Amino acid sequence: MFTQWKKFIATLSAAALLGIGATMAVAEEHHHTHGATGAAQLTLNNGKKWTTDDNLRQGMSRIRDALAAELPAIRNSKASAAQYHALAKKVNEQVEFMVQNCKLDKDADAMLHPVLTGLLAGADAMTGQKSNKARRHGAEKIAHALESYGAYFDHPDWHGVK
Repeated sequence: MFTQWKKFIATLSAAALLGIGATMAVAEEHHHTHGATGAAQLTLNNGKKWTTDDNLRQGMSRIRDALAAELPAIRNSKASAAQYHALAKKVNEQVEFMVQNCKLDKDADAMLHPVLTGLLAGADAMTGQKSNKARRHGAEKIAHALESYGAYFDHPDWHGVK
């Protein structure tokens, strides 16, 4: 599993250096490491939420808290490009932290990929767009990924953004 995550980080790093975007890198890496022909669909683990580890819970909580801190400005259309960019940077840093420190079993790890892809797509949208409307859509993608995480992963006392 650690080797898989190292490949994932290496692919993200290469994508950032080449300017192709993290979302494409995640999709491509997912295809190569799992042999999937499309994006994985979130499902429960035999009717139960997937197990999490401390690092995953910490990273997801930090992303949720960072988004929650910016929500008033985002909802009131007052968030600046710099605020969106800073939020995207925090999201990317926490995704990198979670990937580097993952201790999930392979099935839970595979199920986490669509959530991480949603987080990275949202971060990319917040930095790669010229309008605040498009940036706001990126924040909405992050909120949706956080909701999916809460619905499919066992994180005690988890609450999404409000």
